Amino acid sequence: MKITVNQKSLSEWSGQVLVIGLVEGSIENQLKNLDGICDLKSLALYAKARDFSAKPGEIIKLDFLNSSPEKLILIGLGKVEELSINNLREGACLASRSSIGSTGKIGVFFPWEAFELSVAAKAVAESIRLSIFKDLRFNSDPKQQRSPQELDLIGIPEDAIHFISQVDPICSGVELARELVGAPPNDLTPSTLANKAIETAKEFNLDYKILERLDCEAQGMGAYLAVAKGSDLDPKFIHLTYKPKGAIKRRIAIVGKGLTFDSGGYNLKVGASQIEMMKYDMGGSASVIGAARAIGEIAPIGTEIHFIVASCENMVNGSAVHPGDIVTASNGKTIEINNTDAEGRLTLADALVYACKLKPDSIVDLATLTGACVIALGEEIAGLWVNDDDLANELEKASSSCGEKLWRMPLQKSYKEGLKSMLADIKNTGPRAGGSITAALFLTEFIDDGISWAHLDIAGTCWADKDRGLDPAGATGFGVRTLVSWACQ
Repeated sequence: MKITVNQKSLSEWSGQVLVIGLVEGSIENQLKNLDGICDLKSLALYAKARDFSAKPGEIIKLDFLNSSPEKLILIGLGKVEELSINNLREGACLASRSSIGSTGKIGVFFPWEAFELSVAAKAVAESIRLSIFKDLRFNSDPKQQRSPQELDLIGIPEDAIHFISQVDPICSGVELARELVGAPPNDLTPSTLANKAIETAKEFNLDYKILERLDCEAQGMGAYLAVAKGSDLDPKFIHLTYKPKGAIKRRIAIVGKGLTFDSGGYNLKVGASQIEMMKYDMGGSASVIGAARAIGEIAPIGTEIHFIVASCENMVNGSAVHPGDIVTASNGKTIEINNTDAEGRLTLADALVYACKLKPDSIVDLATLTGACVIALGEEIAGLWVNDDDLANELEKASSSCGEKLWRMPLQKSYKEGLKSMLADIKNTGPRAGGSITAALFLTEFIDDGISWAHLDIAGTCWADKDRGLDPAGATGFGVRTLVSWACQ
């Protein structure tokens, strides 16, 4: 979608769909901006008859014959004193969905003056584009939906176009993540994921390295390889690197859980575990590769960024890891596997050790790690565990700016008692209570002292069973925007 800005009056603007955001109160006064486009008195009477008062989520759609615009959409944004960037996002999503069926240009005129211009323009542009995404790759006869191909932000100075220069690469990264998560597990295997990472690296000037099984054995990745043993498909350890031009002032690593399918292993997923949906257990890796794609195009200065994924399947065969097995991670820690369905943390263990060897200033991992996090925070908020307050503040600022919600959770050290093993250094699961916390505490065993680290549990946020405004039903691509915003700070 092409994105432009201009300061034309509404009567001078031409295009197919015109969207006007209104706040509660003085509706007739706000409609004066439409003078020359339609009969204001009739429009005001129509709005009154429809009980339109510009409350959040209210909408009026009008079609015009043989004119420009062809469609007028009025969106309620709520009370002016309660107006937030999220009101703009939600209004933009509603308008975008309502414009489906029209092609050409959509123009959006919102009360920009109430916000920091760069933040508001970027939020609306991302929302317009992402809310109309639809993955039709696996339909035998896909019906391509008609939707606007150009977005014009009206009332914004021409020199402000740089505010939204990152929108296209970020949205492309989110869409890539959605496609990766949405693909079925017979299509997206560890090899396919690795090939997609290589393709992304080549297109956007990233260095890449794929470690095969023997390479991982040489590095002592016993935890990761134990999970991969049950699958007929080879594991693929993916490492992409973005190197900026000029001096490097900061080095970070982003690690994603990459289980392209998770059966649970011998602790087979049953009942309400939704085994048929376990294709999305690589949601963390999808966000990492989507972020790599966006960052490669944006090309931020001063920060070297490593993107790491230990990809494999968790399956059941004669070679699969047993409940009760003891394995050794690449930092020498021994792990008693008391639950083969807690496999993601085993793959992350070796991936985090690998990341620490790169000597980054900070590491952030993303994983669809625990059902406990979904119970605690639901499907719209990801859990955040972090060992450094400054990093926590950076990530919370990044997530807030792009509309992805994080909630900081405790790293209660006393809970680590539940991970003690009679035979090994540590077990891979603790008691049922506080399961998302003990999962994060398990990961701390593989982080070197002095390295800032954060863990994002996106088990609830990576998939939507129904439309959630900016996120259509299906894969959400959650995390890409936060990672890009954080990496480009």
